[in-house]
Amino acid sequence: SGFYYTMSLINGNYKMVILYCLREFGVVRFNEMKKYIGEISYKTLSSTLKELEADQLVHREEYPQIPPKVEYSLTERGKSLIPILDGMCEWGDRNRL
Repeated sequence: SGFYYTMSLINGNYKMVILYCLREFGVVRFNEMKKYIGEISYKTLSSTLKELEADQLVHREEYPQIPPKVEYSLTERGKSLIPILDGMCEWGDRNRL
């Protein structure tokens, strides 16, 4: 169903955090994102970004220069998910026990 598909896209420790980070800062480099998120390991950040990219929520732009520069941003598909995440957060704030 649509519900399970949506949950499969955002399920994971840092997926929502990364999506919100990109919403907040627009275009973000890997090390900047690591700094914003803090406690995430390089390996986890890398694999989570790969998953989000495979699901077409995040765009990865690689610039052929030395040292290599890679930037991440939300795709249109990723941006369209943000209001749903906002709604989940608002519901949680209102209904926390």
